[in-house]
Amino acid sequence: MSATGKAVMCLRLHPAGGGPLGAHEYAGVLALLGGITPAVQALPPDAALADVRGALRYFGCDARRLAAVIRVRALALYGVDAAAGVAGNPMLARAAAREARPGGTLVLPEDPDAVRDFLADKPVTALDGVGAKAARTLCSYGLDSVGRVAAAPPAALRRILGARLGREVHERALGIDRTPVRPGAAARALAAERLFDRDELDPVRHRRALLSLTEELGAKLRTQEGGQVCRALTLTVRCADRTTLTRTRTLAEPTAHSAALTATAYALYGGLGLQRARVRALSLRAEDLIPAERAVRQLSFDPEDEKARRLEAVTDRVRSRFGPHAIARGTLAA
Repeated sequence: MSATGKAVMCLRLHPAGGGPLGAHEYAGVLALLGGITPAVQALPPDAALADVRGALRYFGCDARRLAAVIRVRALALYGVDAAAGVAGNPMLARAAAREARPGGTLVLPEDPDAVRDFLADKPVTALDGVGAKAARTLCSYGLDSVGRVAAAPPAALRRILGARLGREVHERALGIDRTPVRPGAAARALAAERLFDRDELDPVRHRRALLSLTEELGAKLRTQEGGQVCRALTLTVRCADRTTLTRTRTLAEPTAHSAALTATAYALYGGLGLQRARVRALSLRAEDLIPAERAVRQLSFDPEDEKARRLEAVTDRVRSRFGPHAIARGTLAA
């Protein structure tokens, strides 16, 4: 990757001692990157993008050496190790970072043929903009890999997915991503964690812990000054062998409603297909927070939903007066 071409770096961060990445360490690494290049985009909860073209020219080094310097500083200052991916655009940099080994750097060449070879065998969900619905549609036409999408006629993709999405998906299958690195601070977030007394195999206890976490996060969001809502939820599962699994989902609408957070947390957990996994800890992170007054809520004609929201308001008032443990769900109090 030359200093004169496009150079986007993606870092996947993880504490050297294992476990989920803390907010302080994450903010510290973002500040470290900000001292190297002003074009840093946070990707909560544990990744970041940086446009390092100027840094490569300034330091007179290649991307692999710059990534090594960043890793050493992050480890020395914050105890955080990183896997780095470097490519010509954000989508490819993220893909390279996912493939990079811990403590290593994967640099994708600028040659278009090499990029297409790198992407060819990946599932269509590896492309930005291809969610579960679009992936099912593409797979129904036999387009189940990035290579097959790249080889498909652009007109056929536009018919299948619509004009705009079809054009974008075809470009991305060829390794073209026109989105820039968007500088900005990390989105505000709230997090909570449950550490089991022993490595836990029982999915019922996993779900009970998730229910406890969503109740806690929902109450914190609603009782923040002025009230807040989150637009995304991230689940991190820490297993007995020190591996961590992380999944993020954008909510259908911004919310602090515990029932909605619980349903999303259960969906994230179910999507992991853990089977008999030995789980040491579960953590949830409510991300992309905004004031509740700025959120638009879809009106519901479900009386049970309205009843649950009124009960939440009463519960919040009781807890604020008598303490957080003054009232709890029966399933959690048992």
